Amino acid sequence: MGIQNIKVSRRSFLAGTGLVIGVALATRSLAASALLKGTPADAVGPVQNLNAFVRVATDGTVTILSKHIEFGQGPYTGLATIVAEELDADWGQMRAAPAPADDEIYKNLAFGLQGTGGSTAIANSWEQMRVAGATARAMLVAAAAEMWDVPAGEITVSKGRVSHAASGRETGFGELADKAATMEPPANPALKDPKDFVLVGKDRPKLDTPAKTDGTAIFTLDVLADDMLIAMVAHPEHFGATVKSYDDSAARQVAGVVDVKRVPQGIAIYAENTFAALKGRAALTIEWDLAAAESRSSEEIYDDYRRLIGGELLGATDNGDVEAALSGDGITRLESELVFPFLAHAPMEPLDAVLVRADDGSIDCYTGSQFPGQDKAAIAETCGVDPAMVRIHTQLAGGSFGRRAQFGSPYMREAAAVFAASGMNRPIKHMWTREDDIRGGFYRPIYVHSLKGAIDAEGNIVAWDQVIAGQSIMKKTELDDTTVEGASDLPYTIPNLRVRAHQTELQVPALWWRSVGHTHTGFAVETFIDELLERGGKDAVDGRLALLSEHPRHTGVLKRVAELADWGSPVPEGRQRGVAVHKSFNTYVAEIAEVSIGADGGPRVHKVWCAVDCGVAVNPNVIRAQMEGGIGYGLGAVLFDQITLGDGGKIMQSNFHDYRSLRIDEMPEVEVAIIESSEPPTGVGEPGVPPIGPAVANAWRRLTGQPVRRLPIVGGLTS
Repeated sequence: MGIQNIKVSRRSFLAGTGLVIGVALATRSLAASALLKGTPADAVGPVQNLNAFVRVATDGTVTILSKHIEFGQGPYTGLATIVAEELDADWGQMRAAPAPADDEIYKNLAFGLQGTGGSTAIANSWEQMRVAGATARAMLVAAAAEMWDVPAGEITVSKGRVSHAASGRETGFGELADKAATMEPPANPALKDPKDFVLVGKDRPKLDTPAKTDGTAIFTLDVLADDMLIAMVAHPEHFGATVKSYDDSAARQVAGVVDVKRVPQGIAIYAENTFAALKGRAALTIEWDLAAAESRSSEEIYDDYRRLIGGELLGATDNGDVEAALSGDGITRLESELVFPFLAHAPMEPLDAVLVRADDGSIDCYTGSQFPGQDKAAIAETCGVDPAMVRIHTQLAGGSFGRRAQFGSPYMREAAAVFAASGMNRPIKHMWTREDDIRGGFYRPIYVHSLKGAIDAEGNIVAWDQVIAGQSIMKKTELDDTTVEGASDLPYTIPNLRVRAHQTELQVPALWWRSVGHTHTGFAVETFIDELLERGGKDAVDGRLALLSEHPRHTGVLKRVAELADWGSPVPEGRQRGVAVHKSFNTYVAEIAEVSIGADGGPRVHKVWCAVDCGVAVNPNVIRAQMEGGIGYGLGAVLFDQITLGDGGKIMQSNFHDYRSLRIDEMPEVEVAIIESSEPPTGVGEPGVPPIGPAVANAWRRLTGQPVRRLPIVGGLTS
């Protein structure tokens, strides 16, 4: 079946012929080849391919090809803003679309391959997209100069119009697009002085908001093909279990079920519709082999980790003489153990993909791909085709928080295995349910922290000793930086400082979760420093500032959030405030939370003040949205969320009733201040998450006298 019968989008991609330009990441012919293979099926009319990133259509619209997936975090808008600024385009003519899968042309400059993650979308693309926009502008100007026979230096560009004042000539980008496509791109186009920016730094709605609001936006679930089957896989309830035997006779009797196949990940059901697939899967009888399965409960894993803390450790930081400082005369010692559970990502859209084999044997895959080059390779290997015969069409996705960025693309391997087992004669929509997603592993790992601190007679912190036990997300035997990041680079000036780790292996697959290691190190560091300051008689803000004298950007956000919340002023009766400051992904965030005792006996968060320093603020509206979203996401996790393994290692949670998101009436008021900066932009997708948990926990301790030693807070209060 050809791809002409796929309905993928209602967006207008481009109109007529036009211009495609970018920066010198590939030869013109190589870029043209990649674009031709990856042009979305709804593209209208041919394009003249020069390089990689910017398309100017004959109708005047400018489409940026985003090498980063859009799943709500704003790269379509941010990257388009950067290009529009250097291009001197009118914002109304800007569009965005996904780039094709190509690990060379569209590589993330932070990773070396095409991918979205680590809050790098704007940070790694800032200079790249500025050059792309400036190159486009220079080529349009050169085209106008040649057409009008005037010096290029006399031509101006403003709000998408190209003008020559002396002759009175003026035209739009569209009229120049074909001519511009014949111009030689400048080797080093001039970039704007930031003082001349007119779009960067200004609020504007996200490009994808209107379509997501009126329902016209296309996600993978919306992709339909003629004669398409729905496929689902029955997975085990224990990590590491495999199929011993199965009986599919009852499943095959379900109306609409077409076939049942064994695949490496479980048993696949193929059906004419979703209901039949669900009913057929439920009718399967499967005996699972648990010989290699994880059989420990979460509590048993915690106990094992406690024992490991006293064993052989990997060193991360070792300054001064911690042992001597901890046992010195006249010091006060404080110890803390912190327990962190497994966390699921739980995005609103579970994993899904549509796979179609075209008439020439090539395969088209429609999915929300976070690492499209890896997904492409996984499909090719699993289905036994040349990678050149696989096309990834990246769709909008309903969140991720790290979920779609898996080592080796195991989800895509499952979808491809299901497709291959079917014979690939009919299109397959492979779907995970909410239960599949919650129980599907790739969690933020369990961690146990052991902390010891010492305060001298003047209340100064003189020693810090921290040990972290947990899985290595990167599957390393040597020190995994993601285990200790946010702790090993402690910004506080403490003369005797030691941070160590013990890294384990479990059958439970681990993955980065929004803000990765900072999810637990930020909480541990900021709650322990708060307790040490309080024990030493220091104010939570002033005490931190005294320890941050060598870190001006930490200091800047901390001072700003204290001003924002009027720290030190009277707090309403029955409430308390807590503060935390943390750097992650080169972005600095400080937050203050105001908390009372809620109806469930746990914290009720009324308001959060947030200050963020992320370098140049490309679009303040997106930055504020990301801080608000990170606060809401992180708050729900620290208050309520945990994945637990019960007796024998069985997964206990299954859906939002027992792994719940923050509810709308629980979302606090959030006030965000963005620090003005001329530093290059850094990430904002994740850095809002780490400070919210410790800010709430610190307020809770002040309010109740009860330190938080275990997450989630509500569940941990009775543990």
